[in-house]
Amino acid sequence: MALPKLYKQAAFKASGENLVIEEVPLELPGDGEILIKVEACGVCHTDVCAQYNALGGGFPRVPGHEIVGKVAAVGDKVTGWKVGDRIAAGYHGGHDGTCDQCLQSWPQMCDNPIGNGIHRNGGFAEYCTLRAEAVVRIPSDVNAIDTAPLLCAGSTVFNALRKSGVPPGETVAIQGLGGLGHLAIQYANRMGYRVVAVSRGADKEKAARELGAHEYIDSSKGDAGAALKALGGARAAFTTALSAEAFTPLIRGLNIMGKLVILSLPGEMTLSHTEMVWRGISVQAWPVGNNHDSEKAIEFAHRHGVKCVVEAFSFDQVQEAYDAMLSSRPRFRAVLKMD
Repeated sequence: MALPKLYKQAAFKASGENLVIEEVPLELPGDGEILIKVEACGVCHTDVCAQYNALGGGFPRVPGHEIVGKVAAVGDKVTGWKVGDRIAAGYHGGHDGTCDQCLQSWPQMCDNPIGNGIHRNGGFAEYCTLRAEAVVRIPSDVNAIDTAPLLCAGSTVFNALRKSGVPPGETVAIQGLGGLGHLAIQYANRMGYRVVAVSRGADKEKAARELGAHEYIDSSKGDAGAALKALGGARAAFTTALSAEAFTPLIRGLNIMGKLVILSLPGEMTLSHTEMVWRGISVQAWPVGNNHDSEKAIEFAHRHGVKCVVEAFSFDQVQEAYDAMLSSRPRFRAVLKMD
Protein backbone atom coordinates (compact mmCIF):
# COMPACT_ATOMS: atom_id res chain seq x y z
CA MET A 1 0.00 0.00 0.00
CA ALA A 2 1.55 3.27 -1.16
CA LEU A 3 1.54 5.88 1.58
CA PRO A 4 1.08 9.63 1.03
CA LYS A 5 3.41 12.24 2.49
CA LEU A 6 0.49 14.25 3.86
CA TYR A 7 -2.98 13.38 5.11
CA LYS A 8 -6.02 15.21 6.47
CA GLN A 9 -7.15 15.21 10.08
CA ALA A 10 -9.76 17.11 12.09
CA ALA A 11 -8.47 18.37 15.43
CA PHE A 12 -9.53 20.38 18.44
CA LYS A 13 -6.89 23.08 18.89
CA ALA A 14 -8.11 24.56 22.19
CA SER A 15 -10.82 24.00 24.77
CA GLY A 16 -14.34 24.52 23.46
CA GLU A 17 -13.29 25.37 19.91
CA ASN A 18 -14.66 23.79 16.74
CA LEU A 19 -12.81 21.14 14.79
CA VAL A 20 -10.12 22.29 12.36
CA ILE A 21 -9.39 20.27 9.22
CA GLU A 22 -5.69 20.39 8.36
CA GLU A 23 -3.03 18.55 6.38
CA VAL A 24 -0.20 17.05 8.41
CA PRO A 25 2.83 14.86 7.61
CA LEU A 26 2.26 11.11 7.76
CA GLU A 27 4.57 9.32 10.20
CA LEU A 28 5.36 5.62 10.12
CA PRO A 29 4.28 3.55 13.15
CA GLY A 30 6.75 3.04 15.99
CA ASP A 31 7.44 -0.07 18.04
CA GLY A 32 4.22 -1.82 18.98
CA GLU A 33 2.11 0.40 16.73
CA ILE A 34 -0.04 -0.11 13.64
CA LEU A 35 -0.85 2.59 11.08
CA ILE A 36 -4.30 2.23 9.57
CA LYS A 37 -6.10 3.87 6.66
CA VAL A 38 -9.41 4.91 8.18
CA GLU A 39 -12.56 3.82 6.37
CA ALA A 40 -15.11 5.11 8.89
CA CYS A 41 -15.27 6.57 12.39
CA GLY A 42 -18.30 6.98 14.62
CA VAL A 43 -19.10 10.27 16.33
CA CYS A 44 -19.80 9.71 20.03
CA HIS A 45 -20.77 11.97 22.93
CA THR A 46 -17.51 10.99 24.66
CA ASP A 47 -15.74 13.05 21.96
CA VAL A 48 -16.85 16.08 23.97
CA CYS A 49 -14.19 15.07 26.52
CA ALA A 50 -11.57 15.73 23.85
CA GLN A 51 -13.07 19.11 22.98
CA TYR A 52 -12.83 20.30 26.59
CA ASN A 53 -9.81 18.27 27.72
CA ALA A 54 -12.03 16.70 30.39
CA LEU A 55 -9.84 13.59 30.71
CA GLY A 56 -6.47 15.28 30.42
CA GLY A 57 -5.41 14.42 26.89
CA GLY A 58 -4.32 17.94 25.99
CA PHE A 59 -4.33 19.87 22.71
CA PRO A 60 -4.22 19.66 19.81
CA ARG A 61 -6.26 16.45 19.77
CA VAL A 62 -7.87 14.43 17.00
CA PRO A 63 -11.00 12.83 18.48
CA GLY A 64 -12.73 9.64 17.42
CA HIS A 65 -12.76 6.21 19.07
CA GLU A 66 -15.09 4.14 16.87
CA ILE A 67 -12.54 3.45 14.16
CA VAL A 68 -12.67 0.97 11.27
CA GLY A 69 -10.04 0.69 8.55
CA LYS A 70 -7.29 -1.35 6.93
CA VAL A 71 -3.70 -1.87 8.03
CA ALA A 72 -1.43 0.52 6.10
CA ALA A 73 1.89 -0.20 7.87
CA VAL A 74 3.10 -2.29 10.81
CA GLY A 75 5.73 -1.17 13.32
CA ASP A 76 8.47 -3.28 14.87
CA LYS A 77 7.54 -5.77 17.59
CA VAL A 78 4.06 -6.26 16.11
CA THR A 79 2.97 -9.76 15.15
CA GLY A 80 -0.21 -11.19 13.66
CA TRP A 81 -0.99 -8.25 11.41
CA LYS A 82 -0.14 -7.45 7.79
CA VAL A 83 -0.84 -4.66 5.34
CA GLY A 84 -4.40 -4.86 4.01
CA ASP A 85 -5.96 -6.58 7.03
CA ARG A 86 -9.30 -5.21 8.24
CA ILE A 87 -8.84 -3.67 11.66
CA ALA A 88 -10.73 -1.56 14.18
CA ALA A 89 -10.34 0.21 17.51
CA GLY A 90 -12.61 1.51 20.26
CA TYR A 91 -12.02 3.85 23.18
CA HIS A 92 -9.57 1.43 24.80
CA GLY A 93 -6.33 2.54 23.17
CA GLY A 94 -3.64 0.89 25.29
CA HIS A 95 -2.71 -0.24 28.80
CA ASP A 96 0.34 -0.95 30.94
CA GLY A 97 -0.38 -4.66 31.45
CA THR A 98 0.98 -4.61 35.01
CA CYS A 99 -1.63 -2.97 37.27
CA ASP A 100 -4.30 -4.91 39.18
CA GLN A 101 -6.99 -4.01 36.65
CA CYS A 102 -4.94 -5.30 33.71
CA LEU A 103 -4.03 -8.48 35.59
CA GLN A 104 -7.74 -9.05 36.25
CA SER A 105 -8.51 -8.67 32.52
CA TRP A 106 -9.93 -5.14 32.81
CA PRO A 107 -7.35 -3.29 30.66
CA GLN A 108 -9.85 -0.57 29.71
CA MET A 109 -9.77 0.49 33.38
CA CYS A 110 -5.96 0.45 33.62
CA ASP A 111 -4.26 2.66 36.23
CA ASN A 112 -2.46 4.30 33.30
CA PRO A 113 -5.20 4.38 30.67
CA ILE A 114 -4.78 5.37 27.05
CA GLY A 115 -7.95 6.44 25.29
CA ASN A 116 -8.09 6.67 21.52
CA GLY A 117 -9.17 10.18 20.58
CA ILE A 118 -8.44 11.38 24.13
CA HIS A 119 -4.86 10.62 25.15
CA ARG A 120 -3.68 9.81 21.62
CA ASN A 121 -5.05 10.93 18.28
CA GLY A 122 -8.16 9.14 17.09
CA GLY A 123 -10.10 8.39 13.95
CA PHE A 124 -11.31 11.78 12.70
CA ALA A 125 -8.56 11.49 10.10
CA GLU A 126 -7.60 9.74 6.90
CA TYR A 127 -4.90 7.81 8.80
CA CYS A 128 -4.57 6.82 12.43
CA THR A 129 -1.84 5.13 14.50
CA LEU A 130 -2.98 2.55 17.06
CA ARG A 131 -1.33 0.56 19.84
CA ALA A 132 -1.17 -3.09 18.76
CA GLU A 133 -2.27 -4.45 22.16
CA ALA A 134 -5.59 -2.65 21.90
CA VAL A 135 -6.70 -3.18 18.30
CA VAL A 136 -9.77 -5.15 17.26
CA ARG A 137 -9.85 -7.89 14.63
CA ILE A 138 -13.05 -7.77 12.57
CA PRO A 139 -14.55 -9.96 9.81
CA SER A 140 -13.32 -9.04 6.35
CA ASP A 141 -16.82 -8.60 4.94
CA VAL A 142 -18.35 -6.21 7.49
CA ASN A 143 -19.52 -2.77 6.40
CA ALA A 144 -17.23 -0.15 7.94
CA ILE A 145 -19.91 2.53 8.40
CA ASP A 146 -22.39 0.17 10.06
CA THR A 147 -19.71 -1.43 12.25
CA ALA A 148 -18.02 1.69 13.64
CA PRO A 149 -20.57 2.45 16.41
CA LEU A 150 -20.37 -1.14 17.68
CA LEU A 151 -16.86 -0.36 18.95
CA CYS A 152 -18.23 1.89 21.72
CA ALA A 153 -22.02 1.95 21.94
CA GLY A 154 -22.34 -1.67 20.84
CA SER A 155 -19.56 -3.02 23.03
CA THR A 156 -20.90 -1.18 26.07
CA VAL A 157 -24.47 -2.48 25.90
CA PHE A 158 -23.44 -5.97 24.77
CA ASN A 159 -21.12 -6.39 27.74
CA ALA A 160 -23.58 -4.96 30.22
CA LEU A 161 -26.22 -7.44 29.08
CA ARG A 162 -24.09 -10.55 28.86
CA LYS A 163 -22.40 -9.92 32.22
CA SER A 164 -25.53 -8.84 34.08
CA GLY A 165 -26.21 -12.28 35.53
CA VAL A 166 -29.80 -12.22 34.24
CA PRO A 167 -30.72 -15.56 32.61
CA PRO A 168 -32.26 -15.66 29.12
CA GLY A 169 -36.04 -15.72 29.22
CA GLU A 170 -36.25 -13.12 31.97
CA THR A 171 -37.49 -9.55 31.50
CA VAL A 172 -35.11 -6.63 31.08
CA ALA A 173 -35.97 -2.97 30.54
CA ILE A 174 -34.03 -0.79 28.12
CA GLN A 175 -34.44 2.90 28.92
CA GLY A 176 -33.80 5.26 26.02
CA LEU A 177 -34.12 4.83 22.28
CA GLY A 178 -31.00 6.56 21.03
CA GLY A 179 -27.59 5.36 19.92
CA LEU A 180 -27.05 2.97 22.83
CA GLY A 181 -30.69 2.10 23.40
CA HIS A 182 -31.52 0.98 19.87
CA LEU A 183 -28.56 -1.40 19.96
CA ALA A 184 -29.37 -2.63 23.48
CA ILE A 185 -32.90 -3.57 22.40
CA GLN A 186 -31.54 -5.64 19.52
CA TYR A 187 -28.82 -7.35 21.54
CA ALA A 188 -31.25 -8.15 24.37
CA ASN A 189 -33.79 -9.60 21.96
CA ARG A 190 -31.18 -11.82 20.26
CA MET A 191 -29.90 -13.00 23.67
CA GLY A 192 -33.34 -14.35 24.49
CA TYR A 193 -34.70 -11.75 26.90
CA ARG A 194 -38.22 -10.39 27.09
CA VAL A 195 -37.49 -6.75 26.26
CA VAL A 196 -39.41 -3.76 27.61
CA ALA A 197 -38.41 -0.50 25.90
CA VAL A 198 -38.91 2.73 27.86
CA SER A 199 -38.86 6.13 26.16
CA ARG A 200 -40.82 9.36 25.88
CA GLY A 201 -43.59 9.61 23.30
CA ALA A 202 -46.07 7.22 21.71
CA ASP A 203 -44.46 7.92 18.34
CA LYS A 204 -41.41 5.83 19.32
CA GLU A 205 -43.31 2.62 20.01
CA LYS A 206 -43.33 1.43 16.39
CA ALA A 207 -39.54 1.82 16.06
CA ALA A 208 -38.94 0.13 19.42
CA ARG A 209 -41.01 -2.90 18.45
CA GLU A 210 -39.36 -3.10 15.02
CA LEU A 211 -35.98 -3.23 16.78
CA GLY A 212 -37.13 -6.15 18.92
CA ALA A 213 -38.95 -4.78 21.97
CA HIS A 214 -41.82 -6.98 23.16
CA GLU A 215 -43.40 -4.22 25.25
CA TYR A 216 -43.22 -0.42 25.21
CA ILE A 217 -43.66 2.12 28.01
CA ASP A 218 -44.27 5.77 27.16
CA SER A 219 -42.64 7.47 30.14
CA SER A 220 -44.28 10.81 29.29
CA LYS A 221 -47.66 9.38 30.31
CA GLY A 222 -46.84 8.80 33.96
CA ASP A 223 -44.78 6.68 36.34
CA ALA A 224 -42.57 4.43 34.21
CA GLY A 225 -41.69 2.35 37.25
CA ALA A 226 -45.33 1.60 37.99
CA ALA A 227 -45.93 0.77 34.33
CA LEU A 228 -42.97 -1.62 34.36
CA LYS A 229 -44.30 -3.25 37.54
CA ALA A 230 -47.69 -3.71 35.87
CA LEU A 231 -45.97 -5.71 33.14
CA GLY A 232 -44.57 -8.08 35.76
CA GLY A 233 -41.44 -6.14 36.64
CA ALA A 234 -37.89 -6.62 35.38
CA ARG A 235 -34.79 -8.37 36.64
CA ALA A 236 -32.67 -5.48 35.37
CA ALA A 237 -33.08 -2.06 33.80
CA PHE A 238 -30.34 -0.71 31.54
CA THR A 239 -30.25 3.08 31.26
CA THR A 240 -28.91 5.14 28.36
CA ALA A 241 -30.31 8.63 29.04
CA LEU A 242 -28.15 11.59 30.03
CA SER A 243 -30.82 12.69 32.52
CA ALA A 244 -31.09 10.78 35.80
CA GLU A 245 -34.69 11.93 36.19
CA ALA A 246 -35.52 9.88 33.10
CA PHE A 247 -34.51 6.56 34.60
CA THR A 248 -34.48 6.64 38.41
CA PRO A 249 -38.27 5.91 38.57
CA LEU A 250 -37.52 2.49 37.05
CA ILE A 251 -36.24 1.29 40.43
CA ARG A 252 -39.91 0.93 41.40
CA GLY A 253 -40.41 -1.48 38.52
CA LEU A 254 -37.55 -3.82 39.39
CA ASN A 255 -38.25 -7.19 40.97
CA ILE A 256 -36.63 -8.17 44.27
CA MET A 257 -32.83 -8.33 43.98
CA GLY A 258 -33.18 -6.41 40.73
CA LYS A 259 -30.45 -4.29 39.25
CA LEU A 260 -30.31 -0.77 37.78
CA VAL A 261 -27.41 -0.69 35.30
CA ILE A 262 -26.18 2.78 34.30
CA LEU A 263 -24.58 3.04 30.87
CA SER A 264 -24.66 6.82 30.39
CA LEU A 265 -23.14 9.81 32.19
CA PRO A 266 -26.13 11.44 33.91
CA GLY A 267 -24.23 13.35 36.58
CA GLU A 268 -25.66 13.48 40.09
CA MET A 269 -28.82 11.50 40.79
CA THR A 270 -31.22 10.88 43.66
CA LEU A 271 -32.36 7.34 44.47
CA SER A 272 -34.94 5.98 46.89
CA HIS A 273 -32.95 4.11 49.52
CA THR A 274 -36.17 2.76 50.99
CA GLU A 275 -37.06 1.03 47.71
CA MET A 276 -33.54 -0.30 47.37
CA VAL A 277 -33.11 -1.64 50.91
CA TRP A 278 -36.51 -3.30 51.32
CA ARG A 279 -36.30 -5.11 47.99
CA GLY A 280 -32.55 -5.67 47.71
CA ILE A 281 -32.12 -3.44 44.67
CA SER A 282 -28.57 -2.73 43.51
CA VAL A 283 -27.15 -0.04 41.24
CA GLN A 284 -24.24 -0.78 38.95
CA ALA A 285 -22.43 1.28 36.34
CA TRP A 286 -20.78 -0.33 33.36
CA PRO A 287 -17.70 0.91 31.46
CA VAL A 288 -16.82 0.71 27.81
CA GLY A 289 -15.39 -2.62 26.69
CA ASN A 290 -11.83 -3.57 25.84
CA ASN A 291 -10.67 -4.79 22.43
CA HIS A 292 -11.66 -8.41 23.13
CA ASP A 293 -15.14 -7.28 24.21
CA SER A 294 -15.50 -5.28 21.00
CA GLU A 295 -14.53 -8.30 18.91
CA LYS A 296 -17.24 -10.36 20.62
CA ALA A 297 -19.85 -7.61 20.25
CA ILE A 298 -19.13 -7.33 16.52
CA GLU A 299 -19.08 -11.11 16.02
CA PHE A 300 -22.44 -11.44 17.77
CA ALA A 301 -23.97 -8.58 15.77
CA HIS A 302 -22.64 -10.03 12.52
CA ARG A 303 -24.01 -13.49 13.31
CA HIS A 304 -27.39 -12.48 14.70
CA GLY A 305 -28.33 -9.52 12.55
CA VAL A 306 -27.89 -6.67 15.03
CA LYS A 307 -27.86 -3.54 12.85
CA CYS A 308 -26.73 -0.09 13.86
CA VAL A 309 -28.89 2.59 12.26
CA VAL A 310 -26.57 5.38 11.14
CA GLU A 311 -26.45 8.71 9.37
CA ALA A 312 -23.24 8.98 7.35
CA PHE A 313 -21.29 12.21 6.80
CA SER A 314 -18.32 12.86 4.52
CA PHE A 315 -15.04 13.88 6.13
CA ASP A 316 -15.52 17.46 4.93
CA GLN A 317 -18.76 17.50 6.96
CA VAL A 318 -16.99 16.60 10.21
CA GLN A 319 -18.18 19.68 12.11
CA GLU A 320 -21.73 19.15 10.88
CA ALA A 321 -21.55 15.53 12.05
CA TYR A 322 -20.25 16.61 15.45
CA ASP A 323 -22.93 19.28 15.87
CA ALA A 324 -25.60 16.77 14.82
CA MET A 325 -24.39 14.38 17.52
CA LEU A 326 -24.55 17.13 20.15
CA SER A 327 -28.14 17.92 19.21
CA SER A 328 -29.12 14.21 19.10
CA ARG A 329 -30.31 14.74 15.53
CA PRO A 330 -29.03 11.56 13.84
CA ARG A 331 -31.17 8.45 14.02
CA PHE A 332 -29.41 6.77 15.69
CA ARG A 333 -25.62 7.29 15.28
CA ALA A 334 -23.51 9.72 13.24
CA VAL A 335 -20.57 8.21 11.35
CA LEU A 336 -17.80 9.81 9.29
CA LYS A 337 -17.07 8.02 6.03
CA MET A 338 -13.69 8.48 4.37
CA ASP A 339 -13.14 8.52 0.62
